[in-house]
Amino acid sequence: MDFDIIQKLTPWLYNHGIKISLIIIVAMMARKFMGLFIEKIVRKIVSSDKFLSKDAEKKREDTLIRIFTVSITILLWLVVSMMILQEIGIAIGPLLAAAGIAGLAFGFGGQYLIRDLISGLFIIIENQYRIGDVVCFDQTCGLVEDISMRMTILRDLDGVVHHVPHGEIKKVSNLSKHFSRVNLNIGISYSANLDHVITVVNKVGNELMDDKTWKEQIIKAPQFLRVEDFGDSAVIIKILGDTKPLKQWDVAGELRKRLKIAFDEEGIEIPFPQRDIHQT
Repeated sequence: MDFDIIQKLTPWLYNHGIKISLIIIVAMMARKFMGLFIEKIVRKIVSSDKFLSKDAEKKREDTLIRIFTVSITILLWLVVSMMILQEIGIAIGPLLAAAGIAGLAFGFGGQYLIRDLISGLFIIIENQYRIGDVVCFDQTCGLVEDISMRMTILRDLDGVVHHVPHGEIKKVSNLSKHFSRVNLNIGISYSANLDHVITVVNKVGNELMDDKTWKEQIIKAPQFLRVEDFGDSAVIIKILGDTKPLKQWDVAGELRKRLKIAFDEEGIEIPFPQRDIHQT
């Protein structure tokens, strides 16, 4: 009986099995060729942005390449699946008709999918953000790990992964496009000499920018900007400086450390909250 099955199966394998294998091999080769073709075309036709560094430009191009490659790969394997089903002997006509009826049935829900796709297309074309950027969508912030035509995947500082459909995005805040900024508010004692404080702050900012470890990350040295506010226990001063994208947190942390050391050496007090209580 096993011999009869083999006898019946062998002609089918010779006829249809070889065709199916060829379809899969050709599809894999086409997938590889299209991937290389897309990469070459994107890197050639995407216009350069004078505000972006080479790394940022590459990040933008990589994002576009990934999205186009994934989209075409899905389309390719759908076509291959149809060809294989037809080769096996399954009529794809009724399947396509059923898919059309199902499409009508789920048409109302499909409007959300279309909205996501259209929004994703504009996000990509307008270069609002790329893989590797840090962005905020309303209250959801994190590192962009992946972008598809339908959604963006973010990972926040706690390691939580957020899947955000493009149609749900109302506002995008990109924290790492072109450049980033150190923005510090620091309280000093009311008894401190403000001119002395300004001199110390600017000196620390310039020394940080001149440091060989940090100078590649800083575009503009952090400097005193203004007196921001008169607090209950301290005069609040604002310090601003520009950094390379995504480097603002590292630079700000180092700046805080150096300011604390310099303030201690210069006798500049960073006061803690105080409250006077009067008894009557």
